[in-house]
Amino acid sequence: MSKSSNSPLALALLLIQPIFMASNLIVARGGVEYVPPISLAFWRWTLVFIILFIFNFYFLKDKLRSIKKEFFKLFFLGAMGCGVCGAFPFLAGKTTTIVNMGIIYTSSPIFIILISSLFFREKINYLKIIGLISCLVGVFIIIIKGDISFLINLKFTMGDLWMLGAAIGWALYSIYLFYWKSDLAVFPRFTLIAFFGAVSLLPFYILEENFFLKTNFDNNFLFWVSFAAISPGIIAFSLYTLTQKYLGASTTGFTLYLFTVYGAFYGIFLFQEKLELFHYIGTILVFIGIFLVKKKIKNA
Repeated sequence: MSKSSNSPLALALLLIQPIFMASNLIVARGGVEYVPPISLAFWRWTLVFIILFIFNFYFLKDKLRSIKKEFFKLFFLGAMGCGVCGAFPFLAGKTTTIVNMGIIYTSSPIFIILISSLFFREKINYLKIIGLISCLVGVFIIIIKGDISFLINLKFTMGDLWMLGAAIGWALYSIYLFYWKSDLAVFPRFTLIAFFGAVSLLPFYILEENFFLKTNFDNNFLFWVSFAAISPGIIAFSLYTLTQKYLGASTTGFTLYLFTVYGAFYGIFLFQEKLELFHYIGTILVFIGIFLVKKKIKNA
């Protein structure tokens, strides 16, 4: 880890980024009632590309040679980060529960750590393992609402496979975003990732539009696509990339646990869910886990 990982900015990014990433739960909770899932994902990333392209056109024009050289990498990152992770959770929500989705998605940092360790030889010490366990327990307490019978009575469906695919997709996106070095700056690179994300979703959007659900291009469509593009899209993904520059792939993956904590509080404040004792216990355990991960960095 670089010395910059010890800076207050590194910790601030780790804590702030999931606030915007977790706003995707607002989209999953409210937006899919008005916009079909693939359509919402496709138009979200199309809008992200259009907005970023306006500001990054001249940077991209001067980097055509680099874009050609990195074509496969950019397409892969777009397909994983925007395609798989953009559409699979919305598809999962049709046939599975929020509890199942939360539990399965929290496997993503485990995949990140394992793949980073096996293929990129990233070191993992005992504090990171303890931090991971603390985060997992904290998140599980929040997801099952402090009631162990939730786990006993869980039933798995096709939607759970969609969610597992999303968890693996996010792990692959996170790892290769960090380890594939690029000649492009953060925003020009993200512009192309968004473009290829939309391209990867296009055939599935056409299938959905013609054989399953039609999109109503009304005010609800404009609101939810715009919100999804800006908060959990441009802001969250840009901050995630910056966080990786300071903390690396596996440590940045721990933002997913804060994502779950913040998502629970979004439910409390926006959807009138109650603040219970298990919220406090789970949140404390997650922040203890994050503290241990940061402590590992400082001792590295």
